[in-house]
Amino acid sequence: MAESTENPSWAADIARLRETFKKVWGYEDFRSPQGEIALALLKGRDTITVMPTGGGKSVCFQLPALLKTGVSLVISPLVALMENQVQELRDRQLPAAALHSELDSQVHWRVLRALQNNRLRLLYLSPETLLSEPVWQVLCQPQVKINALVLDEAHCLTQWGDRFRPTYRRLGAVRPALLACKPAGEKIAIAAFTATADPTTQQALKTVLQLQHPQIIRLNPYRSNLHLSVQTVWTPRGRKRALLNFIQRQGKQPGLVYARTRRGAEALAQWFVSQGYAVRAYHGGLAAPQRREIEAQWISGNCQFVVCTSAFGMGINKPDCRFVAHYEVPSLIAEYVQEVGRGGRDGQPAQALSFVSEPTGLLAPEDKQRWQFFERKAQQLEQVALKLVRQLPAEGHINEVRRQFQEGDQALALLHRRGQLRWLDPFTYQLETHKPAPLKHQASAASVMKRYLFTRRCRWQVLLEEFGFTQEAKGMRCGQCDRCR
Repeated sequence: MAESTENPSWAADIARLRETFKKVWGYEDFRSPQGEIALALLKGRDTITVMPTGGGKSVCFQLPALLKTGVSLVISPLVALMENQVQELRDRQLPAAALHSELDSQVHWRVLRALQNNRLRLLYLSPETLLSEPVWQVLCQPQVKINALVLDEAHCLTQWGDRFRPTYRRLGAVRPALLACKPAGEKIAIAAFTATADPTTQQALKTVLQLQHPQIIRLNPYRSNLHLSVQTVWTPRGRKRALLNFIQRQGKQPGLVYARTRRGAEALAQWFVSQGYAVRAYHGGLAAPQRREIEAQWISGNCQFVVCTSAFGMGINKPDCRFVAHYEVPSLIAEYVQEVGRGGRDGQPAQALSFVSEPTGLLAPEDKQRWQFFERKAQQLEQVALKLVRQLPAEGHINEVRRQFQEGDQALALLHRRGQLRWLDPFTYQLETHKPAPLKHQASAASVMKRYLFTRRCRWQVLLEEFGFTQEAKGMRCGQCDRCR
């Protein structure tokens, strides 16, 4: 915040932000570095913010959006996350809305009208909705003023952007395409927010989003109250029994249990119900009213814990979550850090226990099989993309590729990552004629995860190294994880 003390206009702006923060949210002052981030966005500067879960990221982009005329578009990966944030803003009588596929057509139409007439300050939508034809046509209208493009949970760009959500790879073409439709001199800032971004992810965000001299703010992910441990299991039955023993030790404290598949979450929840526990299963296949009901039950304490997939957690705030158990660990270490970060957001001690098959995978092969499955899928998609590049015209529209090729979207995203394609606008691509630079060799996601799971060093030390905090990791001993104890 040094700049604000040297420049009177910066000092006035931070005073406005602080006054609005107190008036709307009721807090006397910011937690560092909230004020610095909000000020950068108010000034229209591109930013990358890496802050631990529960660090108060949302207010950093919500606050400057309220002080400007026009709308900030918040790109969010999950409907649950959008709806939770919009409901909180509406409870404060703030002009916010969400657009997604589960909306009634009348509501969808009303939101588009409000957008068209500049009556919104924050609009939450997925990358796919942003680039859907009806929404894009409204956004391109010259009178619709757009101040910022905010990428919430920005790690999804690299975590999902090549395979599951290829639209993320087209977001870098959004700003220039929108500015081409607006009056001369207008600016659109881009801000990326996440709890987990290693140096590779940060570079990808800069490149893919075409950020211009971004201000980068990174907070160390270490949380002294979050006690990490890993337990090796030798059979599927032993895994279930070990989880039950852990849950029994927690008494009636609230928590979360993560599984990797919808079917697995349902089966495990049913088993816990048979053991007499008040528990629900939660995944992306449930209807929106069901998801809202389960979230409300957990937050109110009517459900002790939720057995969930990765669909649960983002944007759902329960500060007194005392434990997070990974019945099955994710393949990505960033996803793991996101999920354990749900525990102990009130600053009080919380346990994070992960179960993993013994290293050989001979007696309990399920973890090994799951990791191999995802690696095989990635290799197959890469082969499809390399075949596709020989069949594509040098320049074309994404709809044409979709009509001709079943996995066209994913293949285009992969070609973009390899530097063999660029987006002229969010819908039109051009193949690069030069030979792409060879991709830097990176350890597979599963090998990084296994390095953490089977380490003999302090677990926080390994996590800090993986996320680029090498100085802070030197000599690190948290004193609380299973390795330090």
